[in-house]
Amino acid sequence: MRRFRNLAAVVLLCGVAALAVTFTPDSRGASAAARPADSPEDVYLDKCAVCHAKDGSGNTVKGRKLKVKDLRGPDAQKLSEAEMIEIVSKGKGKDMDGFQKELGTDMIKQIVEYYRGLAKK
Repeated sequence: MRRFRNLAAVVLLCGVAALAVTFTPDSRGASAAARPADSPEDVYLDKCAVCHAKDGSGNTVKGRKLKVKDLRGPDAQKLSEAEMIEIVSKGKGKDMDGFQKELGTDMIKQIVEYYRGLAKK
């Protein structure tokens, strides 16, 4: 009976260790949700499109509720790249979280470049 308890403890510890590895940021500071293999478009669609919409219009249920500005419009496009990077990194107001820790600087720059390009489509 004691042998089974030890085996159960080992199995439990292995499961906990597997979960810790799965949800721990890698050495570059990017979580599993934003690995370098993910394209900026994939990350935008996963993290941003719920409010900003796939096309950047802000025309989603959540985007309309929060009065999200159209990323393709003149108000958003007049912001400098540095200002946009800061907003995505640190968040904006109480409704937009910052993504610096989760995505890292390089991915945020790529996402800003991606959604600035939505205005040209």
